[in-house]
Amino acid sequence: MTTISDIPLTTIDGATTSLAEYEDKVVLIVNVASRCGLAPQYEKLEELQKTYGDRGFTVLGFPSNQFLQELGKNEDIKEYCSLTWGVTFPMFDRVKVNGRNAHPLYKELTQTPDAAGKAGKVTWNFEKFVITPGGDIHRFRPKTEPDDPQIVSLIEQSLPA
Repeated sequence: MTTISDIPLTTIDGATTSLAEYEDKVVLIVNVASRCGLAPQYEKLEELQKTYGDRGFTVLGFPSNQFLQELGKNEDIKEYCSLTWGVTFPMFDRVKVNGRNAHPLYKELTQTPDAAGKAGKVTWNFEKFVITPGGDIHRFRPKTEPDDPQIVSLIEQSLPA
């Protein structure tokens, strides 16, 4: 039986990896888009990375053009994220988050319900999934800011003391 940790992932630089590399960490997975009105969330995502990164936390950014707001090339996405927002967290190859051709990671993640009990499609860019070291997945919709008290509390509770 394949687990979410076994799903192959491709970094923005073309290397192959998986979530197994992050199994002992608290991970915040987010589908990002450079030309989205929610792109300023990059700043708060990077703040979380800087605040908790050395304690066993990481943000993982998955660019997606599913909503037609992402740049066309990985090099352009990487440059935009670095120069505009100072992103240091790992970024991945562009993925589809919905539909028949959704990336296997997102096929798994979207089975997780949000706080209102609703699972299913990613509604927009910057939808967030927090995975704890125990493998629990928590879902937060796009307009929930990365520094929302629910997200911060979940991260802090899941990190080693």
